[in-house]
Amino acid sequence: DGQTREHALLAFTLGVRQLIVAINKMDTTKWSQDRYNEIVKEVSSFIKKIGFNPATVPFVPISGWHGDNMLEESVNMTWFKGWTKESKAGNKSGKTLLEAIDAIDPPTRPTDKPLRLPLQDVYKIGGIGTVPVGRVETGIIKAGMVVTFAPSGISTEVKSVEMHHEQLPDGGVPGDNVGFNVKNVSVKEIRRGFVCSDSKNDPAKEAASFQAQVIVLNHPGQIGAGYAPVLDCHTAHIACKFAELVEKIDRRSGKKLEDNPKFIKSGDSAIVKMVPSKPMCVESYTEFPPLGRFAVRDMR
Repeated sequence: DGQTREHALLAFTLGVRQLIVAINKMDTTKWSQDRYNEIVKEVSSFIKKIGFNPATVPFVPISGWHGDNMLEESVNMTWFKGWTKESKAGNKSGKTLLEAIDAIDPPTRPTDKPLRLPLQDVYKIGGIGTVPVGRVETGIIKAGMVVTFAPSGISTEVKSVEMHHEQLPDGGVPGDNVGFNVKNVSVKEIRRGFVCSDSKNDPAKEAASFQAQVIVLNHPGQIGAGYAPVLDCHTAHIACKFAELVEKIDRRSGKKLEDNPKFIKSGDSAIVKMVPSKPMCVESYTEFPPLGRFAVRDMR
């Protein structure tokens, strides 16, 4: 009952769908095939309950200290015939942990979606002007585009887009950390946590309230309506009130367990109406996952 179960559940809940199980310290079991099989059986069973398909998960017996099956095939575990996994790109197999890492399917970059670029910072650069920076999450940002910043609603034209001090003539794509120069906008008008989008293609809007699924991982005591922690969502950091606990749900299946619960506690999941202390930019998780996820850390 260690942290592995909690970490696997947390990873699945946060959208991770590709997993590798490395079974370490095999040297301490005298390279026992029985112990390996026991762990594979046990771990397969609980990750399946969480929602992973064990057939898509490579299981690799290793010794980090001795280097067995890390980069090269182990001479101490000749019984291990290698790992296999099913994936969208076809079935894959290998012997080592490095090969299992290399066999991860790279994510498809959502270039065809509308632009969403949460701002990490806004700089004022002499001779150039206002330069917001951030990572493109979806869509493409290029020079000449008219963009809108939410939640302020300010619109402006993009003069140029750079990454690592080099111009990007084809624009910035998802995963790129870019800086872009905008016309007639002062550093005071936009800031970290704002989201830049294409004015002509489904621009981002501010939300005065939103419904969210929350999971309580560990929290002393109970959480009821009125609870107001600070929320981290993309680059925004904002106080948010749990205005209403709409329903308690099963954290794995999403099925409703109870309407309008009075409280939720550690291990519970619920649908909650959230009201930010000032309008913020959030999106539905299905359309724009990076803008539909958030974490609550309560420092009290």
